[in-house]
Amino acid sequence: MTDLNTPTIRTRESWVEHPQGRIHARSWAPSNMRSGVAPIVLFHDSLGCVELWRDFPADLSAATGRRVVAYDRLGFGKSDPRSARPPLDFIADEAETYFPAVREQLGIGPFIAFGHSVGGAMAIHCAAEFAADCKAPITESAQVFPEELTLRSIAEAREQFRDEAQIARLAKYHGGKAAWVLDAWTENWLDPGFASWSLDTVLPRVTCPVLAIHGDEDEYGSTCHAEIIATLSKGRSQVEILPDTRHVPHRERPAVVLELMSRFAGSLD
Repeated sequence: MTDLNTPTIRTRESWVEHPQGRIHARSWAPSNMRSGVAPIVLFHDSLGCVELWRDFPADLSAATGRRVVAYDRLGFGKSDPRSARPPLDFIADEAETYFPAVREQLGIGPFIAFGHSVGGAMAIHCAAEFAADCKAPITESAQVFPEELTLRSIAEAREQFRDEAQIARLAKYHGGKAAWVLDAWTENWLDPGFASWSLDTVLPRVTCPVLAIHGDEDEYGSTCHAEIIATLSKGRSQVEILPDTRHVPHRERPAVVLELMSRFAGSLD
């Protein structure tokens, strides 16, 4: 039986033109979308892309009654390839160089930024860079500095990806860019020049509300990251530590994450 209360979700594919290449984006909008509410923009993780969000964006759109937008960072998913590895300041660079084009060409005014893993750090940067328009950043499994646990797990993942079958699985989503995507993740994070990176000077520029979600068994970062986000940001903060949860809460605990995000987003209106 069809649930008459379940909204229809309309999807749209878009391309953002940028001097360095075309960026692929997809949006989801519910049939019951409320007028005047800020859309939620998704920032994917280091190996992620639009496709790897799977059903989450549509479910988030239905749960919140908002437009949800996700895009493949340049070099990832269906976006154009990049030749060189991203610079070591790639997290700030995403907010300063690429996201402005995404906002402008997709008609995004005020927004909520949701980022998973390194995407969470990018969401924080976007909240600081566009303080007048960002209603809130929501982070999930974000890192705010290169913790030893993070670096150890990345080094272990790099060894696992020596298996060609692992690269083949990555190529399913990134095509011929798979090796570049892996290199962009592992070699930047493990580069000695990246050791001094942190969000310590960025978080105090975030004056809007913040929601930090983290699993208590996250293999890529301890719960201290969520606590630092809440402590250093200047707006109202909410920390949610999910028990028995690893690095991808929106896949492991989708109902919980959707409820947290829906309630938090509703408090911003």
